[in-house]
Amino acid sequence: FIHYNMATYKGVQWVEGYPDPSTFDPGVDTVDTDAWADAAVSAGMKYGVLTVKHVAGFCLWDSQYTTYDVMHPDCPYQKDLVAQFIESFESRGLKVGLYYCWRHPGFDKGKNKGKFKVLPPECDPATHTLQEQNEFQKAQIAELLTKYPDVFYIWNDGLDPVIMPADEILAHIKSVRPNVLASSNWWDWGKKGTPYADIAVKELRHFPETNEAPGETCWKLEQGWFWNEGARAGSAKGVMSNMAKAQSRNSNFLLNVGPDRNGHIIESSRKTLAEIGKLLAR
Repeated sequence: FIHYNMATYKGVQWVEGYPDPSTFDPGVDTVDTDAWADAAVSAGMKYGVLTVKHVAGFCLWDSQYTTYDVMHPDCPYQKDLVAQFIESFESRGLKVGLYYCWRHPGFDKGKNKGKFKVLPPECDPATHTLQEQNEFQKAQIAELLTKYPDVFYIWNDGLDPVIMPADEILAHIKSVRPNVLASSNWWDWGKKGTPYADIAVKELRHFPETNEAPGETCWKLEQGWFWNEGARAGSAKGVMSNMAKAQSRNSNFLLNVGPDRNGHIIESSRKTLAEIGKLLAR
């Protein structure tokens, strides 16, 4: 799991306000997605998932549906980071998945929640309905699955079936790519399955010990999902313990790292990932 987006440059886990596209500035040649993939291989991982659009709405690809992306004239990066990520991981035999955030704070109430803005501007509740937001995001999902045909997994965040037509959205995803795997962190644990996801995903601490559904638990190697000052990796022993817990709950284990503002995985995390790989190889 790779959390890397606008929040990386704001030093927070959830972005407040409307960061100017110029905020996303890792340097033109500093983001090393090859190193990300190498780190994943060293840990014995089989696939990677990148946060291509988090709650702020900033897109790591050149989307035809918004200018709030890496190719915005004011964004210094000017590269398709999703394409870079996919090329690096696939060249090393790893599968690729894309994290996509559907819900922005307060949209269901038709207003901003606290200091948070609803982004991108195409989804502002002051001028757009929830249905228009859903159609905008469905178009982006179709764009991602069409533009990057080798993506095997869409990690859906915020797909709340109470306020969104989650079953309709899943059907839309499957209509674009029938064989793509779609997850949801809004799983109904009272049922054996749900109409709006293939697998359940939750943070490890929230994942039921008695789970019977196909699942994936996610957890972070560092203190936050996104990089922050003073970030350091946990121990390989701790990760292995959490992995065992995930397996006991009928779940895969998705471990997160947060590249820094240069687009680099920090040294302590690289070391821990390599240690994990050695332990798994025993």
